[in-house]
Amino acid sequence: MSKGLLRTIAGAGLVLLAGCNPQQSAFAPAGVEAERINVLFWVMTIAGGLIFAGVIVLCVLAIYAGDTLRSRLSGERLITGAGIVFPIVVLSVLLVYGFVVLRAGAGAPPSDDGIRFAISGEQWWWRVTYFDADGNRFESANELHIPVGRSVRLELTTADVLHSFWVPRLAGKLDMIPGRTNVLTVTATEEGISRGQCAEYCGGAHALMAFYVVAQAPEDFKAWLAKESGPAVKIEGEHAAHGAQLFLDAGCGACHTIRGTPAHGVIGPDLTHVGSRFSLAAGVLPNTAEAFARWVANNQHIKPENKMPPYNIFTRSELADLALYLESLK
Repeated sequence: MSKGLLRTIAGAGLVLLAGCNPQQSAFAPAGVEAERINVLFWVMTIAGGLIFAGVIVLCVLAIYAGDTLRSRLSGERLITGAGIVFPIVVLSVLLVYGFVVLRAGAGAPPSDDGIRFAISGEQWWWRVTYFDADGNRFESANELHIPVGRSVRLELTTADVLHSFWVPRLAGKLDMIPGRTNVLTVTATEEGISRGQCAEYCGGAHALMAFYVVAQAPEDFKAWLAKESGPAVKIEGEHAAHGAQLFLDAGCGACHTIRGTPAHGVIGPDLTHVGSRFSLAAGVLPNTAEAFARWVANNQHIKPENKMPPYNIFTRSELADLALYLESLK
C-alpha cells in the first residue's frame, strides 16, 4: 500500500473522529429547536431511503422481470400513480409535517425577567450584548450564556457583511443580514457547552469565526450575569499591574473596553472579563497567558486580515506581563 493512500485513509479517519465530538453536532441535540430538527432529519431520511429503495426495486424489475410484469410496469396507470400522484402526496405530507414539527413562524415571547440578548456578527468575531429589564447593558464577545429551560430570543444583526449564526446542538442557523434584525429562538434543555460557527462565507478568515454557548442552571446564570456585568477584577501582583499599565500606554484602550479602567474603546471586543472565557480570538486559541502573548504579537498570522495590528513593540518580558494581566481578567 502506497504512502499516499495511507495518508488519505489516515486523514479520512481523523475527519470521521472529529465528527464524533458532540460540541458542534446536530446529532447530539441539547435544545428544543435542535431536537425538532433532528426528528425532522430522521423522518425525511428514512422516508427518502424507503422511496429510493422502492425505485431501485422497480428499476430491477423493469430490466430483469418477465414480459408480463414489465408490461404492467410500463402501463399508464402505474406511471401516473407512482410518477405524479405519489410524489405530490408524499412531498406535501412531508412539507406540512416539517412546518408543524419546526413550528415555522413561531417565536419566543419576551423573557419574564426582561433580559434581552443581542448578537452582532463582525469580521471575524461576535459582539454579544446583554440588556436587563432596566435598560442597562454590558458586552461580552465570542461567548453566549443562557439559562436552561427558558426560551430566549437572540436578536441577530451584522456590522459589516452577511454572516450566519449557527449552533447545531441548540437550533438551526439564521442569517445576519446588513440593515435588518432577525430573531432566533433558542431553548436549552440541559447544561453544557455548545460550539457554534459562522455558516455564511464572510471573508478570508470566515473559517476562524467560531463561538461558544454556555447553558447554565437559572440560578447559576443569574450569578454569572451579576458578576459579568460588573467592572474588572482588582489587579493583584506586580507583573499584572505592569501589564495593565502597558495596556493603557500602548493605546489598547482606544479599541477595547475594560470596565472600571480608562479603556473605553468600542472597535474591538470588550475585555472586561476576557480571562474567564473558554477561548480567544473567536474559538481559535485556548484561553491561556501564552495564547494571549501569541495573539498580541502575531495575530495577523493566526487570523489573517483581522482589524487588530500586530504589536511588535513589546519586549519578551513586557509581553509576558501584558498577557498575565489579560489572563487575570476573570
